[in-house]
Amino acid sequence: MNIPLHPVPADGAAEPSAALPPPDPRHYMRPGTLQLSALPPLSLYVHLPWCLKKCPYCDFNSHEARDGTNGRLDPALERRYVAALMTDLESTLPLVWGRPVHSIFIGGGTPSLFSPEAIDELLAGIRARVRLEADCEITLEANPGTFEKNRFRAFRDAGVTRLSIGVQSFNDAHLKALGRVHDRAQALAAVEEAASAFKTFNLDIMYALPGQDLAMLEDDMRTALALSPPHISIYHLTIEPNTYFAKFPPRIPEDDTAYAMLDRITELTGEAGLQRYEVSAYARAGHRCWHNLNYWQFGDYLGIGAGAHGKLSFAHRVVRQVRYRDPQRYMQQAAAGQPVAQETEVPRQDLPFEFMLNALRLVDGFDLKTYSERTGLAITSIARALDTAERQGLLERDWVHAKPTVRGMDFLSDLQGLFLPEEPARNG
Repeated sequence: MNIPLHPVPADGAAEPSAALPPPDPRHYMRPGTLQLSALPPLSLYVHLPWCLKKCPYCDFNSHEARDGTNGRLDPALERRYVAALMTDLESTLPLVWGRPVHSIFIGGGTPSLFSPEAIDELLAGIRARVRLEADCEITLEANPGTFEKNRFRAFRDAGVTRLSIGVQSFNDAHLKALGRVHDRAQALAAVEEAASAFKTFNLDIMYALPGQDLAMLEDDMRTALALSPPHISIYHLTIEPNTYFAKFPPRIPEDDTAYAMLDRITELTGEAGLQRYEVSAYARAGHRCWHNLNYWQFGDYLGIGAGAHGKLSFAHRVVRQVRYRDPQRYMQQAAAGQPVAQETEVPRQDLPFEFMLNALRLVDGFDLKTYSERTGLAITSIARALDTAERQGLLERDWVHAKPTVRGMDFLSDLQGLFLPEEPARNG
């Protein structure tokens, strides 16, 4: 039985005026229809929502910083926001008590707008409240437009172990079209500084950009790979609702050209020693992003910060949470111990699709046992869909494992769609 704890409005809908009460662990531990034999690994996502400038393609919860100086946030705002994050974390601790945190991802927005001192305070506060695994991966998103000499080293000294650098392109014309605040020279300098400060880091690269052709894409990739990044995340530019590009769409490459670009990206990364392990991720051995792997393997993640999403598992249910989106409203609600704006229990019939939406993004697929452990459902709940996927050449499997075929990766939406809940039969 699905018990909606709080309705989740569609994106852009008004947030509820009444806050949810502080969590009562007994409410989540009550009997239900699922039987999870063990809880999955737990990650922590921290959302820092401010940017120097809102990019025209961005549909994330980000807000232009208007009260800082020299491309930095007001220190008073930093302190207030970090304090709100700590209160938020404390209010949710009863739901994750005793569970170790395997990875932390500080995303945005542009987290590198925050000072190293603020990031140090944030991580110290987290360590004081939850138990981190000894090898906990701590990632910080950084943009070249907020880069300055020795800043990345200061983030490392604060405890960050991995940077994710939002380069997007090394072509000045494309960077301008994307509304980025950095140029090619700043991007190159930022990557070189990251390589000198961190043992591992990630580059974000976008393709199918306005005015981009295959030769331009290849030049971008060769520039990126010449910097020897341990990990590259590749994203197709998509026109999302409620963005500037949705109102004023740019001319982007046709689908056939975009497919050719992705094929070329896979060829070039392979030649450079990076293996594709997920739809949009390529890494050298030992440099896969653990935090994202936990998402794709249907692990748990506690999300704190303005607009942060989270997924938490209990013995008999899986729950999703969303924090208040507006930063000022979020800080007020967090201070009152009520940061959660929306909460829902994932319906039993939706769990197969939710699992597959993540797990089938992985080139290596998933263990069948993991499906049952993470959803609390028997493998028979997806037997028909697995048979259909295998018959259509989208998936291959044995008695213990399943993974997408090359065709399945090319037609991933079709493969995932096979696991959507069936429509109930209608009379008449």
